[in-house]
Amino acid sequence: PSPISSTSITSAKIQVNGVHLHYQQTGEGSHAVLLLPGMLGCGETDFGPQLKSMNKKLFTIVAWDPRGYGQSIPPSRDFPPDFFERDAKDAVDLMQALKFKKFSLLGWSDGGITALIAAAKYPTLIHKLVVWGANASVTQEDVRIYNGIRDVSKWSEKVKKPLEEMYGHKYFAKTCEAWVDGISRFAEKSDGNICQQLLPDIKCPTFIIHGEKDPLVPRAHAEYIHKHIKGSR
Repeated sequence: PSPISSTSITSAKIQVNGVHLHYQQTGEGSHAVLLLPGMLGCGETDFGPQLKSMNKKLFTIVAWDPRGYGQSIPPSRDFPPDFFERDAKDAVDLMQALKFKKFSLLGWSDGGITALIAAAKYPTLIHKLVVWGANASVTQEDVRIYNGIRDVSKWSEKVKKPLEEMYGHKYFAKTCEAWVDGISRFAEKSDGNICQQLLPDIKCPTFIIHGEKDPLVPRAHAEYIHKHIKGSR
């Protein structure tokens, strides 16, 4: 292949489960990897460096925009009780629509939760799993932290700017509030469970990354996930 084709990034949409999902794809390696963005994020905002710099000979890299995020609008983003399961199904069905038989998942934040659910529910399709900044439950303390980011006007300029450029202020502000309400609902259950019961079903090699100073997800979440996924690192 010419050097151009191997480094270029394709941007396209494909219909999956009744919605048109936007994704970016690059590389020609035999190891397919799906990059799953965090809350309000998309391929462009969350994975620019990975799309540019991951090894294009080893990997075929796909970064997707979950429904209602990035360029996968319409529909507008909503947060029904099963929104993580819906994202997990959309993600797996997207990769199957793109004809990948087996693939790895690298999920950041909410995308990490989505990746955990996908790896547990579709074990024959998932090769390896990396989750960064994920949580399997929501505590009252977490809800307090989430409410601290409800009002996007209080966000730092650096974090806010790419999202305002992507969505416009109104959609960005409204969707952030809806996210806080949606994720906080898990804390109403006695154990705050999102996907704790699924962790033992994850059989693929799993690597858990966590920022020591992560302001949104306390470290205990990463330790819980590590403890409940057999053989994880």
